[in-house]
Amino acid sequence: MLSSISFAQKKNASFQLHIYPTTETIKIDGIADETVWQHAEVAKNFFMVLPMDTSLAKVRTEVGMTFDKNNLYLLAKCYDAPRKTEMVESLRRDFSFVKNDNFIVFIDPFDNQTDGFAFGTNAENAQWDGLMYEGGSVDLNWDNKWYSAVKHYADSWVLEMAIPLKTLRYKKGVTEWGINFSRNDLRTTEKSSWTPIPRQFPTASLAYTGTLVWENSPTVQKGNVSLIPHLLTGVSKENIPSSPSDFKHEAGLDAKVAVTSSLNLDLTVNPDFSQVEVDKQVTNLDRYELFFPERREFFLENGDQINNFGYPGIRPFFSRRIGLGIPINYGGRFSGNLNKKWRVTLMDMETAKQHDIGLPAQNFAVAAIQRRVFSRSNVNLLFVNKQSMNYTPGKDSLHPQYSLYNRNIGAEYNLASSNNIWTGKLLFLKSFSPDKNDNSIANAGNLKYSGKRWLINAAYESVGSDYNAEVGYVPRINYIKMNPQISYTFFPKGGNILTHGPQLNSIYFFNKKWKQTDHENVFTYLVTFRNKATLSAVGMDDYVQILFPFDPTNSGKDSLLYNSKYSWLTTGADFVSKPQSLFTYSFSIRYGGYYANGKKYSVSTEIGYRFQPILNLSLSASYNKLQLPEPWGNTGFWLVGPKVDLTLTTKLFFTTYVQYNQQLNNTNVNARFQWRYKPASDLFIVYTDNYLVTPFAVRNRAILLKFTYWWNP
Repeated sequence: MLSSISFAQKKNASFQLHIYPTTETIKIDGIADETVWQHAEVAKNFFMVLPMDTSLAKVRTEVGMTFDKNNLYLLAKCYDAPRKTEMVESLRRDFSFVKNDNFIVFIDPFDNQTDGFAFGTNAENAQWDGLMYEGGSVDLNWDNKWYSAVKHYADSWVLEMAIPLKTLRYKKGVTEWGINFSRNDLRTTEKSSWTPIPRQFPTASLAYTGTLVWENSPTVQKGNVSLIPHLLTGVSKENIPSSPSDFKHEAGLDAKVAVTSSLNLDLTVNPDFSQVEVDKQVTNLDRYELFFPERREFFLENGDQINNFGYPGIRPFFSRRIGLGIPINYGGRFSGNLNKKWRVTLMDMETAKQHDIGLPAQNFAVAAIQRRVFSRSNVNLLFVNKQSMNYTPGKDSLHPQYSLYNRNIGAEYNLASSNNIWTGKLLFLKSFSPDKNDNSIANAGNLKYSGKRWLINAAYESVGSDYNAEVGYVPRINYIKMNPQISYTFFPKGGNILTHGPQLNSIYFFNKKWKQTDHENVFTYLVTFRNKATLSAVGMDDYVQILFPFDPTNSGKDSLLYNSKYSWLTTGADFVSKPQSLFTYSFSIRYGGYYANGKKYSVSTEIGYRFQPILNLSLSASYNKLQLPEPWGNTGFWLVGPKVDLTLTTKLFFTTYVQYNQQLNNTNVNARFQWRYKPASDLFIVYTDNYLVTPFAVRNRAILLKFTYWWNP
């Protein structure tokens, strides 16, 4: 059955929008007064996706497109009657989809139903753009040059946009692209799409795109080169321990060179990978390393081919291992689609030698090639090499010893049926290190069924004791994991409840002799209301065998005994309010057992109020109360984060937030001013303070000015 599904034609291939060229000058102002818009073919009669997928949309949306030798143009008329105030969270870029009235276009230039581009705005013209990957996910960290305008009328809001063809990647001579349009209307709680999409899938699902038919293929852009210089200056001061002020003055250059219309070369010299936005803090009571996502521009375009290789807990390549805290001298990345079936990524970077800690200069090389098979599936091969330059391990006895090299090779088969109902993966990895090669294999797999009522997933992982991915994210080794999941959804015919149903997620860990070391069974009953609020009841069953010294408070106190075993039960509830209100809130409560026959009580909440679209106020807070025997005793951890988000225009933003982390005895204050004076070009002024809470003292503080400019010669 899977084979026949895999070979099937694209589900919505019959939905076609013909696009014709224009020589008319189009002003991006939200006013459809150009002649071309009177004659452009119109995509209309949208289908409802949510709350139900059994009818046409109640709100009317009409879309037209045209192009010239430089740009792809779109005009979307988003009707509403009677006249109302549209709902938006703020004017900030890359807004939350579920909290804004918005329109988004999903573009698949190779019609391979796997990767592409997404562009859209909310009803006040805050832009939303990202790279598409894995058939329906969008990486919003990607930014590029494009233009938009929104204008309000008595019965509608109208979006007009121009996307430079230099921003897109496409194949010369191809006249059929995958495309779809999505509309979110909070007043009616309706999400709609030009093509019909089952409600269990996002409107971003590329398996359900229609076809954009070009009268003639878009012009290949000559001299498609982008130079992105940056200037950075600032001063920082460490007070604990005390050190002189550190003045920073840097300049660097990134370049994007379109080798062809579908292949891109990224180059960087002395890149600035400082983050103008700090990571969101969490209370860490976990036994393993936490994951924080990549936000740096250099690694983003086509980055999914290498960054998402594997599973969330088995990543042979994780770009945040490169250049965070260690200067990068230079780097380059060649990536893109060779054609509809082949995709490639080649990357090489070199970091500087650090004399104070004895760290040698290191080279990071990554190569990946992907081959599409059947309608939407693919095979992906990966090679990762980390090499210390001019280094002999053990020669320097005054500093830590570093590895001479670490290498990983891997292969994965990604299954995706034409209707996206069947998805899955098979993964094989092997690492190579000077002294760890005996049990250095990892493999994993899963098969998932996503029906309208049933969602069933069966997954396993196996990681050897010597598997080593120094440039990856593999927080746990030497285990076998089984992870079955199942859920069912009921659809009442009326009333305030839209859907409800049970969900069971079981995770079992074993050692290599199949002796159980951990398990967690999570039972959830989820209720979704017609106004989009959600309520869930949760029950959890945990069992843990301690395999290495672990402090259950992660605060530096005593550790639990090796091989000791603990089990406990937990109950709880979660609620998220409807997104249409100016005042929104959510809460989560857990109460149950914990390690060493202790107790754990957790509560978290997030409240927000928006003076739309200018000011958004929010407060997140969590409290974990641990009741344990001595030497830990009763311990409580607060994590509080108020935030003020002021968006004066779609180009001028000011954000201030505070993070108080009792577990780390730290308070962080971050104030950031951003002026997007041109598309993809910014001026940042960032002020950061870190305070020791008890006793109160300044840990460090810094002020940073960063200037970037996107120039197309």
